[in-house]
Amino acid sequence: MSQVRTYAFIKWSTVLVFLLAVATLFAEAQDSEFQPNPDAGPGTIFVHSKFGGQIFGFDIDQNGTEGVLSEAKDISGGNVLAAVETFDQTTGNILNVVQKTGDQDDFVTMGVVSKSIGLIDHEHEISFLHLQRIYEVMNPLEGNKITNQWTPPVGTTHIIPYTGVSRTQGSPNSAVFAFDNSGSFISWVFESNIAANTFGPIVKINDSLNFGSVPPPMAFDTATNQAVLGGGDGCFGCLPVIGIANLATGTFSEFKGAGFGFVNGIAVDSADGIFCTDTEDDATVEFYDLSTEKILNKVIFPGSGGQQIFSGADVEFDPVNKVFLVAQPTSSSSASGSSIYVYDTQGNLQETLNGFSFSNSFNVIPMHIAIKPSARSGFVDGPNAGVNEIQSFTY
Repeated sequence: MSQVRTYAFIKWSTVLVFLLAVATLFAEAQDSEFQPNPDAGPGTIFVHSKFGGQIFGFDIDQNGTEGVLSEAKDISGGNVLAAVETFDQTTGNILNVVQKTGDQDDFVTMGVVSKSIGLIDHEHEISFLHLQRIYEVMNPLEGNKITNQWTPPVGTTHIIPYTGVSRTQGSPNSAVFAFDNSGSFISWVFESNIAANTFGPIVKINDSLNFGSVPPPMAFDTATNQAVLGGGDGCFGCLPVIGIANLATGTFSEFKGAGFGFVNGIAVDSADGIFCTDTEDDATVEFYDLSTEKILNKVIFPGSGGQQIFSGADVEFDPVNKVFLVAQPTSSSSASGSSIYVYDTQGNLQETLNGFSFSNSFNVIPMHIAIKPSARSGFVDGPNAGVNEIQSFTY
């Protein structure tokens, strides 16, 4: 082979290798993007409260095989049968009754946090309207028993609401919001390692108008150590207010958000510094850049016409597949029932999941989407109107 032909062959081979490498990178990039699942939607696994009571909070372990729920129902003599139960994510079967009472006590499942740690609020009645809140820890959840207590520094002046602990799985720390019960309406936010029972500095929120009248939904950015709160005074047509609590420095700032009315749900993508909210008055979903505090996108639920009845509820973020899941109790995409919408981090709709029933009408505890990112699956309230069961789904 001549030197010219040899050079041409080598050059063409190099080009082919380069083109193959580019094609491979492009294919990998395509594969890494969220691909809609044609079979996504409500599943066939149902978890029923063991004693038929209303479910007072539930969650699933993203790193394990179990979930946890609390239930309560009235029994004879004005007493309440209350229980904490674990369940199998694959079958929906109740595995263990962790605790059970038959007096005036209640339990509320506040979520699964850190790595496989269940957190339960045990509301023990000392006397009429005098409750002692005992925060019980299941570490790990699959141990199916209470292992110790979590003792946040709130005293008697503050109450940690059901939505007051960020369900940050995979990170050792969680953000905590404590509502002021003393009448001064100065809420607190702080960081806690629940397993170690340690706490960071308390951030005091003096803006009682926007963050003291109603407990705001909250998300935790683990990369910047910031709690992101969805506040506002809730007046119809008023802009929401976004609060940023720096849990390391103890500082708090706020800015006007997009959409109208209360923020109903919030979640954050810590890796990319993006957070997502939905608002009460206009059936919209908002996407923000946390570092610049600028709105990236605002979208209206499909078919909603911006009507309040179609506004969203809980928002959750899947860090594996890089999508936000947004609940809509009254569907605008279906003639009846509820829906879950799956958006990418820029606000592009990827999937619409219809056929649920998770109206908040009869819920003491607001509805919740519990997800397992590794399986693109989860559980959500319903469909029984008695709020005594939860249903699986895929996305």
